Amino acid sequence: MFRVVIIGVGAIANVIARALSEIPTAKLVGASCRTESKGRQFVQKFGGQWFCSTEAMLDETGPQVAIVCTPSAAHLDAVLACASRGVHVLCEKPMEITAARVQQMIDAADRAGVALGGIFPQRFNPVNIAVRDAAAQGRFGQLAIISAAVPWWRDDAYYAPTRWQGKLALDGGGALMNQAIHTIDFLQWIAASTMPQLAVDENPVAEVFARTAKRGHDAKLIEAEDTAVVSMRFKNGALGHLLATTSMYPGHRRRYLVGGRDGSAEVIEDQLISFEFRQMRDQDEAIRQRFAKSTRHAGGSSDPMGIDFVPHQRNIEDFFEALASHRPPLLTGRESIKAVQIIEACYESARRNAPVALP
Repeated sequence: MFRVVIIGVGAIANVIARALSEIPTAKLVGASCRTESKGRQFVQKFGGQWFCSTEAMLDETGPQVAIVCTPSAAHLDAVLACASRGVHVLCEKPMEITAARVQQMIDAADRAGVALGGIFPQRFNPVNIAVRDAAAQGRFGQLAIISAAVPWWRDDAYYAPTRWQGKLALDGGGALMNQAIHTIDFLQWIAASTMPQLAVDENPVAEVFARTAKRGHDAKLIEAEDTAVVSMRFKNGALGHLLATTSMYPGHRRRYLVGGRDGSAEVIEDQLISFEFRQMRDQDEAIRQRFAKSTRHAGGSSDPMGIDFVPHQRNIEDFFEALASHRPPLLTGRESIKAVQIIEACYESARRNAPVALP
């Protein structure tokens, strides 16, 4: 049984707590939040004890694992507090708002000998796993293209002055850093699966060219972009494309298209639209049938809470299993930093109006 605390009880903490309730090896013992009414309401619903102070919670509850759900730019301080107390940490996306801050987290966890894991639940979506496995097996042939779209919508209330979303100091960016980061991680994960020669810490993206804009929200509400288009070149020569918005009313489902000369696959949210290969296998039809229908309608396309908690549950379960078996989690800090590196390069490219190579 893992004693777990949650740091920060914003919207995503409800998804995390719901996922924890389905994991028999987890017990929520505390949650920290500076707003007492919000904190007490959270623990009344999900269990555990409310604390105003994260440090006091860590000291008094003695958890094995902390899950960080604060605004993005507060992740570093939370991770440092956990590492100094020998507490393993699982951190919501993005790991932090700059790669340099993520590296501080990685270094602190290494020094303390604790595990640092990231949360990218799209890697635990079974249909995405099927596409990634096909890519890793070389079934698309020489990978040619990885294209994705996150054509989402957020209303003005989402970026209200009292909220941290869209504020550069707290969110680190807009549609790319907050919403599309899951998809960016998916793109690099797929590409990396076709490059066995990559070093563990190496980013599979070689170069990006990005354009960003504010098209759906007043600049008084949002400091960051609500619209972005990104062109990518991967280290194996494949090309990538990403559309990311919170400016397209009423919001449409996320989609991927992956392929090469020997096959292609298309996914819309959790529905497999196409899964075709030059050389078909017996199990391909079973895979098509399994994912032929969507189990959810819109995902997070217009409602940030319109997501399924089960991929989060699988992400958390992998972290617990990694701790129990003394192996690294599938999403280490070093793996989770890659999406932030790509987004930082996108922002630099948009500022310079030029391609930017990843370091």
